[in-house]
Amino acid sequence: MKRKGTELGNLSARFFAYTQLKNKTVIRTGEIAPVLNITEAQEYDLLRRLTDSGWIVRLKRGVYLIPARLPAGGKYSPGTSTILDRLMKEYEGEYQITGPNAFNFYGFDDQVPNRYYVYNNRISGKRTIGNQMFQFIKTSDQRLGYITEIATPQGVNLIYSSKARTLVDVVYDWSRFNSLPRGYKWIESEIETELEFASELVDATIKYGNQAAFRRIGYLLDLQGQLANIVAPLLNKLSKSKSLIPWIPNKASRGSLNRKWGLIVNG
Repeated sequence: MKRKGTELGNLSARFFAYTQLKNKTVIRTGEIAPVLNITEAQEYDLLRRLTDSGWIVRLKRGVYLIPARLPAGGKYSPGTSTILDRLMKEYEGEYQITGPNAFNFYGFDDQVPNRYYVYNNRISGKRTIGNQMFQFIKTSDQRLGYITEIATPQGVNLIYSSKARTLVDVVYDWSRFNSLPRGYKWIESEIETELEFASELVDATIKYGNQAAFRRIGYLLDLQGQLANIVAPLLNKLSKSKSLIPWIPNKASRGSLNRKWGLIVNG
């Protein structure tokens, strides 16, 4: 016996016959009613039932992802790359996966997140699309970049922040990702493995960091030694402010002072 929801009714079968004939992988509200000669209310009910039963995926209000071929078992899983690619095309935006997902991707952290953290220049907030959960973090066009593209079986590349960019955001966006002080060890390990990586990290910090990131990353690189020439551009980017910030955020600001980088070394 097939489980409830895996068999197609007549109207649903006609729906898929049309989408497959026209090679449709995206359908919008209002498109199906005239083709199938049904009312708007019937179209709404059809799309709702197909979504609820897992045959199609609601991408956003009024827009649905349709499988090119009927999925075995009646459950369509378009994949993260397809979801993000189509969603950003709908909003005419760009994205890159960041935070805990990137930490895991690059091997910094073995924890597999239950949602995708996505920098983008269009939308914000939590969304569930199909069986995937997302946290969209809206940012400016200028803060998108330094990416790594990963080929997927779906034929659509999945876009991550590059390793250097990920480590900048470990420091820049520490409060969102709860990534300090452990992130300092990740940076130290990368530089120990490949000293030249420090130059790439400095470039990414200058382009995508802020004053706090300049100070913390600059101080960390100073601790590694033999990087004075590489660190100099960061030092030149510091503001003239005499205020001090803690080396480890959310920890009591007690410790030695480093005037060069404007830090309270509290750990």
